[in-house]
Amino acid sequence: MKKILFIATLFAMTGLNNSYGQTNAKSDPSQLLSLYYDIKDALVGGNANTASAKAEGFVKALNSVDSKLVSETSKEALLNDATHIFESKDIKHQREHFAPFSDNMITLAKTVKLSAEPVYQQYCPMKKSSWLSSQQAIKNPYYGSSMLTCGSVKATL
Repeated sequence: MKKILFIATLFAMTGLNNSYGQTNAKSDPSQLLSLYYDIKDALVGGNANTASAKAEGFVKALNSVDSKLVSETSKEALLNDATHIFESKDIKHQREHFAPFSDNMITLAKTVKLSAEPVYQQYCPMKKSSWLSSQQAIKNPYYGSSMLTCGSVKATL
């Protein structure tokens, strides 16, 4: 009887350690959306340094997300786009890479629940590109202050 109790306790402790370790080792994919919003907001504000820093954080977070939640194909595409934004301090270049980055985030947001709050897919007819926002109000990351409110909400994810 003591042997069975010991084995049961050992299995319970092992299970707790494994689940605790897994929780800390892998990041929650919802933080990707928050970091994406930070990059978008930096581009809206025309702040290339902040966009670069937030993109660096996005790359680190994406590398720690469980590959069961984000496919390798999606991860590679997002890493490529975010790395271009991270490595550049040129706002124009960052905005060019924000379009495919947004397309890949939209695809991810449609397959993985990234937020309990509504996520708005918005569209800029001048750039012919979309982006995600936590608010319905349009703040265009592709043109910043020169065309801040250009665009419309196309979908709620």
